[in-house]
Amino acid sequence: MKHSMKFQDEFRDRELVQNMAGNIRRMAKRLKAPVNFMEVCGTHTMSIYQYGIRSLLPENVRLISGPGCPVCVTPIGYVDKAVACTADPRNIVTTFGDMLRVPGSRSSLMEERAQGADVRIVYSPLDAVSLAKNNPERRVVFLGVGFETTTPAVAAAILSAAQTGLTNFSVLASHKTIPIPMELLTSDPELGLSGYLCPAHVSTVIGGAAYSPLAEKYHIPCVVTGFEPADVMQGIEMLLAQILSSKNKVEIQYSRAVSWEGNPKARTVIAQVFEPCDTDWRGLGVLPGTGMAIRAEYAGFDAEQVLTLDVPEAVENPACLCGEVLKGKLAPFGCPLFAKVCTPESPVGACMVSSEGTCAAAYKYGR
Repeated sequence: MKHSMKFQDEFRDRELVQNMAGNIRRMAKRLKAPVNFMEVCGTHTMSIYQYGIRSLLPENVRLISGPGCPVCVTPIGYVDKAVACTADPRNIVTTFGDMLRVPGSRSSLMEERAQGADVRIVYSPLDAVSLAKNNPERRVVFLGVGFETTTPAVAAAILSAAQTGLTNFSVLASHKTIPIPMELLTSDPELGLSGYLCPAHVSTVIGGAAYSPLAEKYHIPCVVTGFEPADVMQGIEMLLAQILSSKNKVEIQYSRAVSWEGNPKARTVIAQVFEPCDTDWRGLGVLPGTGMAIRAEYAGFDAEQVLTLDVPEAVENPACLCGEVLKGKLAPFGCPLFAKVCTPESPVGACMVSSEGTCAAAYKYGR
């Protein structure tokens, strides 16, 4: 019975997507010029490749993958700092799994672990706090990488450590916010963006209202979209409907999870522990006000403040075009290293490492 119901659900979803594809083709015939829609979420990118969504679209409706993978936009200098944290045998470096194989200038966390460094994968920042409690003679460093989605959990971990008086827990922070980079990409005439499929996970925290300034200033449609094929297709339909009716506003397709105001409690926790700062993005450079630095009152939990790190000058691989991929100016297939020198087993750039990376998605599903 369960298998029969699952088949029926998949059949209905497939039929729904096909109907949407037909409607998109009809709408596209009414366009005065081709349109470029960018998704700014790594999970969207993976879904688009996995389900072959581009193949369902007419030629004048193009999807472009943007900088929606937090691991991918983390600069190589941060990876070098993370590797430097492993040099002291007293340190336990904790991280989400995607960071393990990201190449730094000279090494990666996986390579350091193979050489004996204590690097552990955790599934929550609170796991790292528990590790610090259980190992009072060691120093536990958590690698805080992510957009607004994961930042509340890291803030909560710092608050928990502060409340329990832990002195051996710290965070190497590289948190980023997404709306300002979207503004930068919108203003780039080379991309010629016509609309956004806005990230879903991030939007559960910041809410649909966060994109209103972008839509109003640049007169560009924005739709917060879910991850299923039908979600993505409906998001494209909604963007086309706005363009055909000359509207430029924010709409929420993913209303089952995203509200207009987002999650005020999560944003309050973030603001309690973090403050805006300038930060470096792989491919985009240093963007003012797009980072989240640990506030001075919690400096005791800032790994860069409490640890002495010997970090070499960052050196990028000049052949890696990950930065151009993240800006949406190059498809993975346009990189000469893709699927040749650079593979998931031997990645050259972060876009091939992360489970949300554009190159990883193209390698797994796009070839």
